[in-house]
Amino acid sequence: MRAAADVCRRSLSSVIRRSCSLYCTDQSSRVKIFDRNLKRKQRDRAAWLMSPKDSLLDAVAENLLDRLEDCKKTFPTALCMGGSLEAIRRLLQGRGGIEKLIMMDTSHDMVKLCKQAEQSSPNKNVETSFIVGDEEFLPVKESSLDLVISCLGLHWTNDLPGAMIQSRLALKPDGLFLAAILGGETLRELRIACTVAQMEREGGISPRLSPLAQVGDAGNLLTRAGFSLPGVDVDEYTVRYNSALELIEHLRTMGETNALLQRSKILKRDTALATAAVYESMFAAEDGTIPATFQVIFMTGWREHPSQQRAKRRGSATVSFKDIQKQFGGGS
Repeated sequence: MRAAADVCRRSLSSVIRRSCSLYCTDQSSRVKIFDRNLKRKQRDRAAWLMSPKDSLLDAVAENLLDRLEDCKKTFPTALCMGGSLEAIRRLLQGRGGIEKLIMMDTSHDMVKLCKQAEQSSPNKNVETSFIVGDEEFLPVKESSLDLVISCLGLHWTNDLPGAMIQSRLALKPDGLFLAAILGGETLRELRIACTVAQMEREGGISPRLSPLAQVGDAGNLLTRAGFSLPGVDVDEYTVRYNSALELIEHLRTMGETNALLQRSKILKRDTALATAAVYESMFAAEDGTIPATFQVIFMTGWREHPSQQRAKRRGSATVSFKDIQKQFGGGS
């Protein structure tokens, strides 16, 4: 009986491994920085608070989608996951030759919002479907997509390299990965104001803003995930608010408030008021408005294909730099 049970157990394990290998999910990461359940609830709230058009989200989405116009090939099947889903859907406007678009988010309410928007103003010639799913456990079969887009969503994943690896596996050969994440200089004014206020009122600091990737990390992330022809560029957006409280309200409508597991769950009233006062005293303009910086890192990568350009083998050059220098008179 025990031997038979062992055989059944091994058979079941092999079946599970085979079925899991059909999908791109990788559950190996145990590092937990963010509370994903809290982030889902924050995005549920954002779905109810979000305005029909947000100038910041629209600007980032437009910048990201512009990259599709630089590509000669088309992407019939695309996945858009997390972040600014509705902005991507609304601004797509036929770019990339997309015929089938899958919209995915961890938030049921956010998916519902996108579905309602699609019904009221559908994208012509694009078959759009909606699923609830997690970027950390991508529910997509391997080699099934031509394009993966993530606009301001991946910086909340606990395993960013793992999520990018899953995205690469979901792509067909010569498929394109497009992503925009918030960079480390985002909300630097708020970080300074929070630190000064907490030191003054509480005698120490606790994490109020999440850690974000630095520009230098983005290229390494693409390479580590196995993408070929990686590309990274950065843009900064400065948004002006009437007060620090208006900034916080905007972050709520975007679903970008604190979701750290090790966060302090209580913010004292006098600390909050001190943060607003420090913010305004240090950064306010003559008209009384305050600036907030949003650094956005744009990443592009391709799944490997034989037709792609490759660097030649080291040592294969036939002309030395010394000869070139002599030929063009650069020796002086």
